[in-house]
Amino acid sequence: MGQTGSCPIHWSPSLATDLYELTMAAGYFANDRRERATFELFVRDQPAKRSYLVAAGLSQAVDYLLALRFSADDIAHLKTLPPFRRIPGAFFDFLASFRFTGDLWAVPEGTVVFAGEPMIRITAPIIEAQIVETFLLATVNHQTLVATKAARIVEAAAGRGVVEFGSRRAHGPEAGLFSARAAVIGGCIGTSNVEAGRQFGINVYGTAAHSWMMTFESEMEAFRAYHRVFPEHTTLLLDTYDPVKAARLATGIGPSLKGVRLDSGDLAGQAGRIRNILDEAGMTETTIMLSGDLNEYKIASLVARGVPADFFGVGNELVNSPDAPTLSGVYKLCELESPSGTRAVFKLSEGKETRPYAKQVWRRRDEKGGFVEDRVARNDEPAESREWEPLLEPVMRNGALAGPKPDLSSVRQRASTQLASLPERYKRLEGATAYPVRFSSRISPNR
Repeated sequence: MGQTGSCPIHWSPSLATDLYELTMAAGYFANDRRERATFELFVRDQPAKRSYLVAAGLSQAVDYLLALRFSADDIAHLKTLPPFRRIPGAFFDFLASFRFTGDLWAVPEGTVVFAGEPMIRITAPIIEAQIVETFLLATVNHQTLVATKAARIVEAAAGRGVVEFGSRRAHGPEAGLFSARAAVIGGCIGTSNVEAGRQFGINVYGTAAHSWMMTFESEMEAFRAYHRVFPEHTTLLLDTYDPVKAARLATGIGPSLKGVRLDSGDLAGQAGRIRNILDEAGMTETTIMLSGDLNEYKIASLVARGVPADFFGVGNELVNSPDAPTLSGVYKLCELESPSGTRAVFKLSEGKETRPYAKQVWRRRDEKGGFVEDRVARNDEPAESREWEPLLEPVMRNGALAGPKPDLSSVRQRASTQLASLPERYKRLEGATAYPVRFSSRISPNR
């Protein structure tokens, strides 16, 4: 594992997991448990004030399953841990040749889903299915949370562009990277994160910071210096000192100025005055971006007041979703295969009950394509009628891709189409109606 000083710069996905996943794997191995198991990943409850979720993170989950290996260094480290010191060498030989050989079914990324509906279904030898739990949950929970938050913010923006600005507030650089991806799935037009732009083909946006302005003797000098270097890409930050005075200075740049940004204060009042200043100077094409601790509620209020903004930049409130910062995503065993047949598996713990058997999610739409209701049923149950469509699709079979992965633009378009098909009463920021999800009697724990 490469290091610079004491800061690790490489890490092992196989060990980026909870200890009990690996102790259970060793326990299964020692007890000769080799049967195929089915686990399902779903969100137990909707977060506060949410009626829907936008599924995201599947692409990274698939990459992980395809690449999952235990290196010699990984195995050597496991042997140093107290729980593994008496484990037979055959288990470590097994890890040395470990590959994921199972099947993965999932709802496509960008699909609108609801609490209780499986988003991912894994069927594999039980050791394989167990080991992957932590990574799948971390990936799908995080990206689904951010994609859903982004969809709410984009809905509130009512056609104005929303740019993800959250890397510096994310819980680590990797979280920032994948937040940018998830935000685009939810409808954002771009990100400030350059690596996300490179990795995922996302448009990148940015302006000079207040520090740039403060290094010059005058604000106008700072404006002109930046514009000389970036004549076609300059968006000036106006609120270092006095935003209205700064806007008047910015008119000295002329119509070639691409845009201006406000990041503090009375955004609605300032934006109106600045729009008038720019228009009177013949700079009608110069755009206005607003940022500064914005969320869907603040943006909806600005839009309702008719703020002349072209774009919103959203950071912390998007990548961390402070009003609902976690998803109750879980990964639960639901059936085991054995020579004698399939055995239903479920929990009866109060408040944490689960439903047995591998499942399919069916969706019924109206004649215009709008969502009507969903039904979660046993995987071998047929649709109730032709108007029902299955949501879970095969993604991997026997450890290999079942087909090409969609690119991010296709995923984003899917989410946009899905959200447009979701009736408005389920998308309200306040008082959203709970979407109807029915569960088949054949997956009742009491059967």
